[in-house]
Amino acid sequence: GQEVFLRIMRIAACFLLLLALPPLNAFHSPNLLPSVSLPLSNPHRFGVKTHIPQKLALPLATNPPLGGGRNAFSVLNERAAGVSELANEIRDDFPTLKEKVHGDKELIYLDSAATSHKPEAVLKAIDTFYRESNSNVHRGAHQLSVRATDMYEDSRLKVANFINADRDEIVFTRGATEALNLVAYSWGLTNLKEGDEVILSVMEHHSNIVPWQIVAEKTGCKLRFIGLDDTQSLDMAEFHKALSPKTKMVSLVHVSNTLGCINPVDDIIKSAHAVGAIVCLDACQSVPHMKVDVRELDCDFLVASGHKMCGPTGCGFLYGKREVLEGMPPWQGGGEMIDEVFLDKSTYAAPPGRFEAGTPAIAQCIGLGAACDYLSGIGMDRVYEYECLVGGYLYDKLHKVAGVTVYGPPLGADGKGRAALTAFNHESIQHSDLSTFIDMEGVAIRSGHHCTQPLHRELGVSGSCRASTYLYTTLADVDKFIDNLQGTIAMFASLEDSMESMESQES
Repeated sequence: GQEVFLRIMRIAACFLLLLALPPLNAFHSPNLLPSVSLPLSNPHRFGVKTHIPQKLALPLATNPPLGGGRNAFSVLNERAAGVSELANEIRDDFPTLKEKVHGDKELIYLDSAATSHKPEAVLKAIDTFYRESNSNVHRGAHQLSVRATDMYEDSRLKVANFINADRDEIVFTRGATEALNLVAYSWGLTNLKEGDEVILSVMEHHSNIVPWQIVAEKTGCKLRFIGLDDTQSLDMAEFHKALSPKTKMVSLVHVSNTLGCINPVDDIIKSAHAVGAIVCLDACQSVPHMKVDVRELDCDFLVASGHKMCGPTGCGFLYGKREVLEGMPPWQGGGEMIDEVFLDKSTYAAPPGRFEAGTPAIAQCIGLGAACDYLSGIGMDRVYEYECLVGGYLYDKLHKVAGVTVYGPPLGADGKGRAALTAFNHESIQHSDLSTFIDMEGVAIRSGHHCTQPLHRELGVSGSCRASTYLYTTLADVDKFIDNLQGTIAMFASLEDSMESMESQES
């Protein structure tokens, strides 16, 4: 409570001082920025000083040069022709991007890692279902029920095709969180016992930590967490060392929602299978952004969220190998998931129906199928190439802002190797204050722990800002974000000077 009160008072003081300062956009002038002295003389005035353990600290510098003095972004720039047109081609498909915020401010949306916007095709698919085919699925003989069932099951096939799975290997869930809980409770409680080990990492989303903690309490199995290497990527040497015949499950994120690192899942899966372990991938930040083929990966489970891939909220899916799903008991009971019910016992449907108790999120799943159609129409290879361009541009620009620490590995020599998101902190401005003032100019970024509290503790910080892009993000969006970020930093520096001047006069 005290921390919240102090932050409110801090922001209130900032607003009062703003009345005596020029408009925020005045601080965007390059003529003003060089005069700002960073770090501030009192870095704790507006928030907690960022501390990075030396092992994890990355230098505040431009990307390492390539041959001929070029850097990684130069490579991206050279292949930007054609690719860079994607966002401009499709932006009109997303009505929310046309909205004004804070009165007449243009919306610059850089929070797609939290949720993506929805194209008209998805909105229309949901609306059409409710207007023309609204009915419950399965078991109904009337025309509307048959039509709704066909649409629902057709969406399951679309999701399966999107990741190269079979239709009956796709379980619809309320989202990735429910899918991970399904794996933990159904597979985990059935197969894990005392002495067994589950390998996770410090970069996991809470939804891939908490369910396993509950399972560990019930079964006595041990959780082992893999740390970070010197580039703030998954420490693969530590991972290989942790593997043993005791390892029964490896459940890791494919792409970190905070560090932006793309984990080497091919190596992870092959190595885990070599010791007889099952592998579950949290693919929330990969399936929407790159081609993911579960047959090539050979993972046993994979989870993803619909709302991060242009689909609606309230739906997601679990992929599971058929033979693995068939060996798992139901984790919820009710309608849909049964074969026959007697007073003294019940028998269960085959997967995927076994894991879909009750009336499903029919409209949402139909919307998810439409989202798969939309992304497939563009082509995931093109989406990935474009996001390498815009994500690399974002990383390069942020890396050059004075006083900013960027988390995660650097760009590779080819301009790739990172997801199109970047988490960062300023050395003297609290992340929540920074994002609040940037939002006043219409720029939407996220601040907080991003559901990765253990990772932020590993980094030595309480939270961070995060800017994340998607296929509709333009390079101009990134420029406007950087412009407003620099202006906000300059404003806080002026506030610092003003407060010091007031304190001096009072003394």
